[in-house]
Amino acid sequence: MNDLKLEAKTFFEKIENGVLIGSRCLNCGHMSLPQRYICPECKSDQAELIEFSGKGRLSAFTVIYVPATEMLVAGYDAKNPYMVGIVTLDEGPCISAQIVGMDLSDPHKIAIGTPLHMTIIDRTVGETHKKVLAFEPSEAK
Repeated sequence: MNDLKLEAKTFFEKIENGVLIGSRCLNCGHMSLPQRYICPECKSDQAELIEFSGKGRLSAFTVIYVPATEMLVAGYDAKNPYMVGIVTLDEGPCISAQIVGMDLSDPHKIAIGTPLHMTIIDRTVGETHKKVLAFEPSEAK
């Protein structure tokens, strides 16, 4: 097994610095997000850490009107819903994240395939401050 920093802690540390990482299997080329020690395709333990562009397209989404406690504390509720989606990165892997910067007043108008790029949300819940991965429409920047 290699000694790359493939544990979850590294993934979240990189997110806090605005970097999206994963791994590529050196045996079959499969890319994983987040990174993995063992390739889910060929079961090889030979991988390299890679950095993704953070660009992709919206593949699926839902608008949440009844939030989990952490999101309720962050200010979301039935009158201020939030969106979570699956983003297919330009490099191929998919990731689930909050989607910001979209008009949620009529979710039927949100288009699958919308170009997105990663952004980081600073969120404070009680005494805890963290940076959270999100995506926003590419036209927003």
